[in-house]
Amino acid sequence: MFIDHAKLFLYAGDGGNGCIAFRREKYVPKGGPNGGDGGRGGSIIFKANKQLHTLMDYKYKSHYKAQKGEHGKGGLKNGKDGEDLVLYVPCGTQIYLDETGELLADLVNDGDEYIAAKGGKGGRGNTWFATPTNRTPRYAEPGEKGEEKIIRLELKLIADVGLVGLPNAGKSTFISIVSRAKPKIADYPFTTLFPNIGIVNYKDIAAFSIADIPGIIEGASEGKGLGLEFLQHIERTKIILFLIDPFSGDPKKVFKVLLKELKQYDENLIKKPRLIAITKSDAIDEETKNTFKNLKIDKKKVFVISAHSGEGMDELMQRLSELVINI
Repeated sequence: MFIDHAKLFLYAGDGGNGCIAFRREKYVPKGGPNGGDGGRGGSIIFKANKQLHTLMDYKYKSHYKAQKGEHGKGGLKNGKDGEDLVLYVPCGTQIYLDETGELLADLVNDGDEYIAAKGGKGGRGNTWFATPTNRTPRYAEPGEKGEEKIIRLELKLIADVGLVGLPNAGKSTFISIVSRAKPKIADYPFTTLFPNIGIVNYKDIAAFSIADIPGIIEGASEGKGLGLEFLQHIERTKIILFLIDPFSGDPKKVFKVLLKELKQYDENLIKKPRLIAITKSDAIDEETKNTFKNLKIDKKKVFVISAHSGEGMDELMQRLSELVINI
């Protein structure tokens, strides 16, 4: 199951208390203070892992608590620090403070870390408080409380190319041909219910990543269909590839609908480099196909392709590869 949002309750470990203790040794009737310090509480750390692609691990468990620090002991023995709790998330995960919506961290690269909740400091033992006038201090510091936070995780997939189109435009078929991704493919709308991401292994084309976004319909930016829920996943893509079904109406009008929805969601999306391809060329007659090949949309040449027969695929994939390398 693909999960791209999660709300978590974090409790960092409390620091251990400092110890009040005095030396008790034979032939030393008035031993001084020797209470040890408390250990530091464990912190909660998020770490990006490129092997993960969903926040599924956080769907059924939302409360996380790090270990407390041990209390100090006599004989100048410090308490053991609490173990940090490391939570692994996919690359592209953003961490927000739930109360204010403030962006705390954006874990883009594999291995990126963020300390979301810091453990409390351990308290000092009574040894620290001995003075010439108070040689037997009967006071030690308590450990500090660990931080408590409510945070939101939001995943935005990171891919070089994002596929955008109406339902049944052939996006799933396209990504299954050019990569090893295995999305669900069927002849009815909204077969793709969550984003798929794959690494291109098409012939000798240089490797790059590609994301298949669920179909966008008119009004998606206002909450219709599935588009609004997943439009966030093309925010990080370098290039947008528009795939248009030749049987869905005038390609120019279809492109305008898709562009409008992207703009209403985030104006920055329409500033990205883009290519346009009309799919399913194997299912249209030669006259219509030639018309599409001479068509220009958005002042750009339109690629006419068929993922099934391979028609036009070499030219399109070569162009995509060149764009990825030069951006």
